[in-house]
Amino acid sequence: MADLKSKKLIVLKGFLFMAIVAVSASLLYAQSPALKTAFLLTLVIWASARAYYFLFYVLYEYVDRRFKYAGLFSLIKAIRQGHSSSRKDQSPR
Repeated sequence: MADLKSKKLIVLKGFLFMAIVAVSASLLYAQSPALKTAFLLTLVIWASARAYYFLFYVLYEYVDRRFKYAGLFSLIKAIRQGHSSSRKDQSPR
């Protein structure tokens, strides 16, 4: 799959992800409207965002510049094939 290069499409993709999160959280909360549900949904959304940030920014910037992947599927594929064979940039930081 080719990299997305259009700034407008990248922004649109971000808004679509936010829409998916908002609609999903709203539907889950509507099923069980309680303060506990709202708190747990908020916690899941926050933790998911932090985990994604960790996987794709922190590992690359602070651990090893060779940890550069297009997304979760790319990362999983690299892990399954053995990490060293999937590294794109072999130069150390």
